[in-house]
Amino acid sequence: MGLAKLWGSLRERGPGRFSNTAAFGPSEAFAPSEAFATSEGFSEFDDSVHFKGSDLQAARILERRLGRPHKRLVPVLLGALYFLCMLAFYAMGMVAGPLVLMVAALIACGTVLGVVYVRMRQQEERRTGDRQLRLPIVIGAVVILLLVFYIEPITQIALAPFMFLSMAYGLLTLSRRTALLLCGGILGGYALVVFAHYLERDDTALLRLEALHFMALALALPAYVLLMGRVRVLHRLLQKTSHEMRSIAESARLDVLGCLNRRSILAALEEQKQLADESGIPLCLAVVDLDHFKRVNDELGHLGGDEVLRTFTQLAQQTVRTDDFFGRYGGEEFLLIFPATPLLPSLNSCERIRALVESHQWQEPLRGRVTVSIGVTQYVLGESVLEFFSRADTAVYLAKQGGRNQVVVQEPVGAFAPAEGGEPQAPAHGYF
Repeated sequence: MGLAKLWGSLRERGPGRFSNTAAFGPSEAFAPSEAFATSEGFSEFDDSVHFKGSDLQAARILERRLGRPHKRLVPVLLGALYFLCMLAFYAMGMVAGPLVLMVAALIACGTVLGVVYVRMRQQEERRTGDRQLRLPIVIGAVVILLLVFYIEPITQIALAPFMFLSMAYGLLTLSRRTALLLCGGILGGYALVVFAHYLERDDTALLRLEALHFMALALALPAYVLLMGRVRVLHRLLQKTSHEMRSIAESARLDVLGCLNRRSILAALEEQKQLADESGIPLCLAVVDLDHFKRVNDELGHLGGDEVLRTFTQLAQQTVRTDDFFGRYGGEEFLLIFPATPLLPSLNSCERIRALVESHQWQEPLRGRVTVSIGVTQYVLGESVLEFFSRADTAVYLAKQGGRNQVVVQEPVGAFAPAEGGEPQAPAHGYF
């Protein structure tokens, strides 16, 4: 049965949704306003299913695509590519074997030094940013390229491509001034190597060839740096947008009290129901209601009432696990979802919340007067979210009728079946 049809049948029955608790009768202390307005929450439930934090998910994907977990492997990959290039030179007889071994040793030493540096910073409890590491990495790569070029002039064929790759790795985080200074240093180092080759070899043909390579690099490298400046601006704008999207999505999921808001907690309930249907894992739901909160609001005012709600939220969040979902359903009513948790551990968690609220050192006007009533139940495979919620709602009603400040469980099957005399029986183990 769909939610719309089920809700239509419930509306026709009216107050009969609590027919299995009719024997308890309404007490003077129980205000009608304390009953849960199921229609207000679950009439909009179909919309909440589509929420599921899509904006937040997009922001996290965007952040991952900016290279969060694997970007520190990029220098190692570039070093490996350059080593493979030197192996190809060696295979064609253009360079000697010791040069290839020297390149491998330099790359290995650079990798080890980088890892040691990161570990030392982590032990000092400082967060090492890639911005701090990229400039030394680029400088080290340039030094290796120029050193290999000085030892074996033929490697200038590979120098320019890998020089551009090294610059591309650093340009996204380096400022334009730093990048231009680095560009000047590269051209200066290249010129020194060309001059050293001429002094050592006195080869005019080699000098002309290297001079042409230098001219091409001197024209292309600064232009590349300036053009990459636009990419750098777009990269930073993308990072800023990703951060803003994540912040907006996070704030949209949270209530002013700091827990999940109504839309998010209902979406989480629907998502966990689908997960339970697919996997068969247990799922429990608790409805938490602050006792006599209207009286607290009347005595302390709305600001004082909000402070009580905020304090209660903090106390509850200290108790629930990181995998649990805790959110505000409306007013002083909260939902607590226990994924992959049987009924007994869920009851124990609810009892800890109840005891923590009761023993909390509230302000003098409230001392000993702020308590909660909690109803908890376990999901039955195949039932609707409304049926699941209504059973926990009924358990809260029983807790109110039974004197408040207690946890009541309504088991999915037969827990409140009428006895022989027709009177509904509450389970003895349902109260703590």
